[in-house]
Amino acid sequence: MSKIAAIIGRLLIAIIFVVSGIGKFADPSSTAQMLGSVGLSPALAIPSGLFELIAGLMLAAGFAVRLVAIALFAFVALTPLFFHNRFIDPLQAAMAMKNLAIMGGLMLAFAHSQMWSHYYGMTRQRRGEIAARDAEKRAHDAELRAARAEGVITAAKTERVVVDRNGDGDGYVDSVATRRRQWFDW
Repeated sequence: MSKIAAIIGRLLIAIIFVVSGIGKFADPSSTAQMLGSVGLSPALAIPSGLFELIAGLMLAAGFAVRLVAIALFAFVALTPLFFHNRFIDPLQAAMAMKNLAIMGGLMLAFAHSQMWSHYYGMTRQRRGEIAARDAEKRAHDAELRAARAEGVITAAKTERVVVDRNGDGDGYVDSVATRRRQWFDW
């Protein structure tokens, strides 16, 4: 269930970047003007839109989640420094807090993808251990069957000796005197 929740959360965060990237492509002139107003190069409008779109799609698809989460974290961390740095303005403070929340979500995506990677590694290792244990059990069972078969063959080759110790002619089978013929004696 937590895997499904993580996928939904990752999709919701990814939507923010995909929509923002599409918006930058839809109106690159306003994005360039906004970048120029804070002292950044207006030529960054298309590359930043492309970055947001591609990174958002990669995050949504679950491709290279850890790398994308770190890259988007750095991208979002720069946003309050350039655009939402007037914290006395309630709107700018709210936008900065939104960016902090997105950064937190990206760190959770980073951590969760690491956890599942570790989980999958542990699962593969456990499957290997189980397969090795099963192989050992099958080998042990085969050895037991072989030993039982050998015991049956040996028992069939055992000769009971009638011992008449007192010489009166009524002998008995003496288990101590039982002789076993070896396989090569037959």
